[in-house]
Amino acid sequence: MTANVQHNFAAQDQERSYFDGGLFQYIGWSILGGLVTVCTLGICYPWAITMILGWKTRHTVINGRRLQFTVSAVGLFGNWIKWWFFCLITLGIYSFWLFIAMEKWKTKHTSFAN
Repeated sequence: MTANVQHNFAAQDQERSYFDGGLFQYIGWSILGGLVTVCTLGICYPWAITMILGWKTRHTVINGRRLQFTVSAVGLFGNWIKWWFFCLITLGIYSFWLFIAMEKWKTKHTSFAN
């Protein structure tokens, strides 16, 4: 009977989902991202986004499996230029789809680490 109970606890541990990042870590990464963005006049904003998204995914566990973010700022920079170009030529109309495009991009580059 004890072996069965231990097996149930092990199964529950594997299916546990949680976020283990801390408030001060988040504040630090956000300040760093903000400083990088301001100091480069917005040019390195994609780097700030990937830095913060990487921190969030590294601290997220789904069903006992840690997530990872598998892209660099260079990968986002090309898309960022393209998305802003579309916003410019459509007089801002594309900005309604920009949120969805960003979510698709984030999801495409998020996977399980283990």
